[in-house]
Amino acid sequence: MAALFLCIYNPKYNLQAFSRGLLARGDTIKPIRLQLSKKPSVRTSSAIKCSSLSSFTPNLDEAQEILEEAQEHMEDNRPLHEAWREIQGCSDWKDLLDPMNPYLRKEIIRYGEFAQACYDSFDFDPRSKYCGTCKYQGAHFFEKLDMADRGYHMTRYLYATSNINLPNFFQKSNLSSVWSQHANWMGYVAVSTDENEIRRLGRRDIVVAWRGTVTYLEWIHDLKDILCPAHFRDDPSIKIESGFLDLYTTKETTCKYCTFSVREQVLAEIKRIIERYKGEELSITITGHSLGAALAILSAYDIAEMKLNIVDNGTSMAKIPITVFSFSSPRVGNLKFKERCDELGIKVLRVTNVHDKVPTVPGIFANEKFQYQKYIEDKISFPWSYAHVGAELALDHTESPFLKQTRDLGCVHNLEAHLHLVDGYHGKGRQFSLATKRDIALVNKSSDFLKSEYGVPAHWRQDENKGMVRSGDGRWILPERPGLEAHPPDTAHHLEQVLKLSKSSLEML
Repeated sequence: MAALFLCIYNPKYNLQAFSRGLLARGDTIKPIRLQLSKKPSVRTSSAIKCSSLSSFTPNLDEAQEILEEAQEHMEDNRPLHEAWREIQGCSDWKDLLDPMNPYLRKEIIRYGEFAQACYDSFDFDPRSKYCGTCKYQGAHFFEKLDMADRGYHMTRYLYATSNINLPNFFQKSNLSSVWSQHANWMGYVAVSTDENEIRRLGRRDIVVAWRGTVTYLEWIHDLKDILCPAHFRDDPSIKIESGFLDLYTTKETTCKYCTFSVREQVLAEIKRIIERYKGEELSITITGHSLGAALAILSAYDIAEMKLNIVDNGTSMAKIPITVFSFSSPRVGNLKFKERCDELGIKVLRVTNVHDKVPTVPGIFANEKFQYQKYIEDKISFPWSYAHVGAELALDHTESPFLKQTRDLGCVHNLEAHLHLVDGYHGKGRQFSLATKRDIALVNKSSDFLKSEYGVPAHWRQDENKGMVRSGDGRWILPERPGLEAHPPDTAHHLEQVLKLSKSSLEML
């Protein structure tokens, strides 16, 4: 009777639930295709109150338990290549976060691992002359990180000049002879090339992954909390935190890695890839953690504002969807910036730990939670008003039975910990349970967050012998690395095309 009540009580959960063995007791029922969030759930207060049901209506608490159990196990029958637009946020992830959609969970983790690859490949040893760069050649990047099966091809690395006022973000060598006096490696652009992966995804996916902070909160103190006009379009009211903007737009002509700003590098590369695969179904997915998450949102806005995702498919103009999966992102710009991102159709899913402080800054005094924010921005031009962009998936590390109850800010901010929490999250009030069985040892890769009974050493990931090798004469040395390509030779050409496109778009306004 409880099963019958469930179907009456909430028509979203149809007889397919019975056929999956969640509620049925030996019934033979034809499955029904479950669509992603096509019908809204019926709230408890709206349950049917027909007196004829009173003889078999179970206790409401029991019914709610049954409903939650069905929600927990219900899966979308469609393959990802049919559901990918919803997973990428075309409906702002409505009804996909609570309960957590299994496709979405896997995609959040997958893109989070692309961001984690930036940490795992970054040389942050100040005793190395290669400090501040990537350890691996682009051609071997995914192979070296055991990600060769992901089906993506590295197309270029991204570099930013360290000659800006964010001293605690950049890593520099203590040696006099170094790979670059001015540059730091910031991330990469990759594109899906494996045909099986393209079929699984339902499109060819372009990924931009941004490096975050190797150390924890020191860089937060560098932020000036000053908003500056972005000037990516003719609207000075759209403003971005000046430190993020400087990092994104500054270049250094005396350094071969920074002759183009990181902004120019990413725009030129996106333009090149879109032209190469013209006529195909494409998506642009940008990811990053911490300061890298801020750059992910900023670059997504820039790509959309420059109209790079508007393409001519021969018969009409089409828009390539832009999605950001960010982890522990600070606020990036003011309310006008947030509203413009919404207008441009940029979809942002922010994954946060409720105990992490980074997502609360900047904008402590005026932010999206302040009901008069729009008024103080429009009427009095309040200079410290910030707003988060997009939807939030707020997680709580205290709900994981695997993690210590710690106040260590580095632990609660850690990216691998966020991915662990995503794997165990099933919805508000639901029990933490690892859905994909992601290895918990990864949490301690660069932290000391797992409980001691699991026997996983803290900060266990490091290169064998810290990169030292034995030379022919028996001495231990740090070997020379092959030189990294600064910029693809056609960067200037594609950047010129970007600027022409932007100019023509502004003239049409």
